[in-house]
Amino acid sequence: MSNRSDRKENRKKNQSKYHHLITLSVLRVAVVVIALNIWLFPEIKGYVAEGDNRFTIYMNGQAVGVTDDRARVYEYYSEAKRVLAEGTEDLVFTEFPEITTTGEEVIWGSVDSEETIVTNMAAVLSANEVQTLEHAYSVKVNGVVVNLASEEEVREMFQTAVDRYSTDGAFAVSLTRDSQRELNVLTAEISAVQQEEEPEEEVLRMAGAEQVFALSEEDLFPEEEGFESFTLGITEMSFSEPIEVVEAYLPESDIDDIAYATNLLTEEQEIQQIYEVQPGDTLSEIALTVGLPLDDIIALNDSLENENSYIYVDQELIITVPEPELSVIWTVDTRYEETYDLPIEYVYNDEWYSNQMVTLQQPSAGYHDVVARVTYSNDTVLDTAVLYEQIIASPVAKVVEIGTIVPPTYIKPLSGGRLSSGFGGRNAPVAGASTYHRGVDWATPIGTSIYASSGGTVARAGWGSGYGYVVYINHPDGRQTRYAHLSRIYVNVGDYVSQGQVIAASGNTGRSSGPHLHFEILINGVQVNPLEYL
Repeated sequence: MSNRSDRKENRKKNQSKYHHLITLSVLRVAVVVIALNIWLFPEIKGYVAEGDNRFTIYMNGQAVGVTDDRARVYEYYSEAKRVLAEGTEDLVFTEFPEITTTGEEVIWGSVDSEETIVTNMAAVLSANEVQTLEHAYSVKVNGVVVNLASEEEVREMFQTAVDRYSTDGAFAVSLTRDSQRELNVLTAEISAVQQEEEPEEEVLRMAGAEQVFALSEEDLFPEEEGFESFTLGITEMSFSEPIEVVEAYLPESDIDDIAYATNLLTEEQEIQQIYEVQPGDTLSEIALTVGLPLDDIIALNDSLENENSYIYVDQELIITVPEPELSVIWTVDTRYEETYDLPIEYVYNDEWYSNQMVTLQQPSAGYHDVVARVTYSNDTVLDTAVLYEQIIASPVAKVVEIGTIVPPTYIKPLSGGRLSSGFGGRNAPVAGASTYHRGVDWATPIGTSIYASSGGTVARAGWGSGYGYVVYINHPDGRQTRYAHLSRIYVNVGDYVSQGQVIAASGNTGRSSGPHLHFEILINGVQVNPLEYL
């Protein structure tokens, strides 16, 4: 009995020892496995603490990776944006993504590397790209803006404008920082290209008589200034308008083709300008001066009805002159031969009216050989300065004697009235009437007040054959006005009347087709069209 109990006790001891050995073996294997996993699979994390410890990241509902550090999600997003823009100068705009995470508590589990998460995020951002803004340059000239793709295209555009006048490549355009601006604004400048100078030949030093005899005749007796002393060609170039060039990021659709941009800035555009009427101007002369058809000037100005419309000094007329937005100012020294006239010389007479003049000496053109410095704005001459000339034939100036007294003005001799017959050829309105009308008629009721068109002395007041009752007035400038077909006369011969004074009443006397006023202006005894002088 005792032996059986001992055997039973020994068996239990052996079993306990066996289980202990198995447990130790299992633990050893587990430690080895864990060590191998940590070494071979570092991204597999073990249980750390209670709560969510593994997070799946979603961008716009699409899984982009798994992490164990939710706080770094937006770091990954920032890095993804950097990766997306890397390798380009363009600005890439995407829709702002919706970023969410879901967490879970795990004991064992893998996470994605930062590189994997960032790459996946960048792919989602690229798929949701909204707009790419390309690096460009905006150029502003006179309020006109063009956008070019590169700094080189900007320089090329301005160089094209320069090369229209400097064809030998002697002037080049560069973009420099505008010192007048606080921001990083560039401007375009034109400068002469430095030419490489040929090395001078080495000259041995000489002294005394040897040096004197070595000098040429030109060195000993230099000639006076002549044509050979001038170097001809372009001396200066610049742009007349302020130029602003700034870097920008723009949609590709907003970037202009270089040919279009160059044409927009350098080709002539229709620019509206104002012309101030000068003393002595006529519409036809203005048309010739500005190089614009007379019909176009009339169409641009509401105050003008036709070529006979009245204009006055300092009146502003709208004219359209084709000009480019960008102008190149360039100065050239040039030699040419030409005929030329001297300015008119005036002798002023204080006893004459300013519309009286007499030529005292007829002009004669001169002829000379000239070196001149001419300044242009594009193709328009701004200034010419003669640097040297040889006169081949001397000119003679025209001499004119002219009055200084402002001549009297003339006004319409009645209020209202309908212009019923103009000056010149017409059909005879009544039997015996002239077919060439030497005045103008205004139809008006009998009894309408008639005014003196200008101040002067009454030369005739009474009945005149064909005119009916008529008044003649002599004016200080030698002109005469006539008022015919009157019903009543309020002045007498020899009376002095002032401009606008009532001198008569309109009527229907003499050879007349109805109640009206017939009005004439005579210069040197010859009728002229009154409408050109009122």
